[in-house]
Amino acid sequence: METTAEKNEEIRTGTDLIDRTTGIDEKEKLAVIDFKMITFSLAGKDYAIDIMKVKEIAKAGRFTYVPNVMPFVIGVYNLRGDIIPIIDFRLFFNIPVAERNNNDLENLLIITVGEQTFGAVVDEIHSVVGIQKDSIQPPHPLFGDISIRYIYGVVESGKQLYILLDIDRIFTGKLNLDSKNTLKANSVVRQVSLAQNVSTVANVAPAAPVKQVAKASAENKADNLEKDYNFLVHDLQEFCQFYVGKVNESWAKRRFDEWVKSQDGGSTQLQNKEKADEFLSSFWSRCSGAWWNRSLADNIYKLLPDNAAKQIVVWNIGCGKGQETYSLCCLLRKRYPDAKIRIYAHDKDLLNISNAPLLSIESSFANDWYAPYVTHKVNGEYTFTQEIKDSIMFEYHDCTNTNALPMCDIIFARDVVSLLPESAQTALVEEIQEKLKGNGIVILGENESLADRNVWEERMVDSLFVYNKQ
Repeated sequence: METTAEKNEEIRTGTDLIDRTTGIDEKEKLAVIDFKMITFSLAGKDYAIDIMKVKEIAKAGRFTYVPNVMPFVIGVYNLRGDIIPIIDFRLFFNIPVAERNNNDLENLLIITVGEQTFGAVVDEIHSVVGIQKDSIQPPHPLFGDISIRYIYGVVESGKQLYILLDIDRIFTGKLNLDSKNTLKANSVVRQVSLAQNVSTVANVAPAAPVKQVAKASAENKADNLEKDYNFLVHDLQEFCQFYVGKVNESWAKRRFDEWVKSQDGGSTQLQNKEKADEFLSSFWSRCSGAWWNRSLADNIYKLLPDNAAKQIVVWNIGCGKGQETYSLCCLLRKRYPDAKIRIYAHDKDLLNISNAPLLSIESSFANDWYAPYVTHKVNGEYTFTQEIKDSIMFEYHDCTNTNALPMCDIIFARDVVSLLPESAQTALVEEIQEKLKGNGIVILGENESLADRNVWEERMVDSLFVYNKQ
């Protein structure tokens, strides 16, 4: 292995380097510098990592190929008797890489995370830079090709802006050191041992051309797609508080397949909220959280079953500002003219719940199918009739807590369950099952479903689904 002695010396005597590059005298240096970082470049952009994570820097090549590992693992290397995995940061962050020549030497950062050691390939290693830790600014989604969750912060030094990577999160996140796909050195050693004597790793040519690592086999590609899907699920949670679970998993996987194709071989990561919103754009139901047009009202009307009960009890979970609650109430009044309608409309947004009883409706809707159920206010605005208002009880309540409700004929929760953590989704579905009458129905979002066919019977009407107990 060929090491770059001069740069290793910079790591060991980083303060001397700072003196040379900044001209700060010894007393000023001690007063202002409390954080040192190694700077390097990827695809022409400047990055840095905490110097405490770097064991040394080096140049090396002829990494030994290991089958059935993630494609950004370009092999293993014998580092003075220790077999360490080599990770190409460019492949890891989906940055295009030219075809690798096996004889080329790569710039390596030898990184330690916990008890594990890794080699990270970068384009170019620059220097040691000292800064004040409180000068590190929070990351911004606009910073580049790397998902924001892997960025610790950004910092300016010497008129140069550096993106400071969060090494702990990188190596305990996507690499998942404790999972079955672990990259722990001893696991890699075991894989190498199956093919050759580990003691000769440094002297044996790779078992397969290195370029095969970058161009993963079909099996590896499928495995990588699964990992990318898992990270996308994490991104949806982080940026949009959207949780993939049994109620929406089938949609999420279909949408992911579409998303991969739409990216045309590029990164599938959702690097910011705008990308996450774009991914979710096809999830939301028609007129979700808004007044219903006539087409949707007619479709939902067809879902409502015959019911001769004198009172129709409805649980509207996540009623928001109230548009859907009023819309549903008008439909129920039309469908069950002789019954008393009672809707328990719950939401954990106190402002929405407080304003919902005073809600007005735009004239364009008031003069459409809502017309029989609205009236003029003194100021000329349209509001709902007293009969409609008396049918609805808006209550401040979190559906993940105990719900003291009577048995329900209808449970209505469009696009709401997906905004709960998966454990809360499961608990809510169980409560829905408990609260629903034997002949009752459940209406969820257009891309949500009750997956357990041993419990639920699904019926579709004009692309909308309704669920009954089995």
